[in-house]
Amino acid sequence: MKSIKNVSLLLIFLSTMGTINAQKLKGFGGLTEVTVGPITKKVPYLDVISYLGHASPGTENEIKDGKKFYYIYLWVPAVAPELGLRMVSPAGKSKTKNPIIGAGYEDHKDSKDFFDTYITLERSSVFTKGGIADSANATWTTLEKNDDSSEMPKQPSGRKYNSLLRYKSQIGDPLKALTTGLYRIGFTSYKKGEVNGTFLAQVGSPIKLPGIVMSNTLDGLLEQMK
Repeated sequence: MKSIKNVSLLLIFLSTMGTINAQKLKGFGGLTEVTVGPITKKVPYLDVISYLGHASPGTENEIKDGKKFYYIYLWVPAVAPELGLRMVSPAGKSKTKNPIIGAGYEDHKDSKDFFDTYITLERSSVFTKGGIADSANATWTTLEKNDDSSEMPKQPSGRKYNSLLRYKSQIGDPLKALTTGLYRIGFTSYKKGEVNGTFLAQVGSPIKLPGIVMSNTLDGLLEQMK
């Protein structure tokens, strides 16, 4: 009987540790890879900006194709050869360097709520700082999207429902080149319905991009750009 109890306690411990370790993020690498012996690894991005936020029902920016989308606006200050984007929910105790704290995060940072992330990287027709304030009628082009990534850690449910994408600039196409300008990260849940929980979003670049900023509002973006 005692051995059965010990086995049960061990299983509970392993399950708990699995949940704790499930959301531990590894280094954020780009499309470039290096091979040393039998091991191939992605070269880490030189610049990574992090955003901690919270999504709650009723605060979505748009309903698109029946899904409730939320946006994080991104200012890219220079031409970039590539951008990476990843999102994990819940944010948990993820260790990040100088993260931007989004609206609602501090009030919900201890929440265990999370959602099945689905992300998009979109660029606008705004290419100057002066055009941001009047960007309500901007045209948006989706460059890349991702639902589930096997590179990302498991959610507390035990499923790999976190997201990651990498996008290489298409220099020959004005609509798909990564130039200076206003971008946004769109996110929702794979299934239609409410989106609720904390999250960590990170944008990576293989080159330094001094002045890159993120905010869930355009006013907040402009404030950070001062």
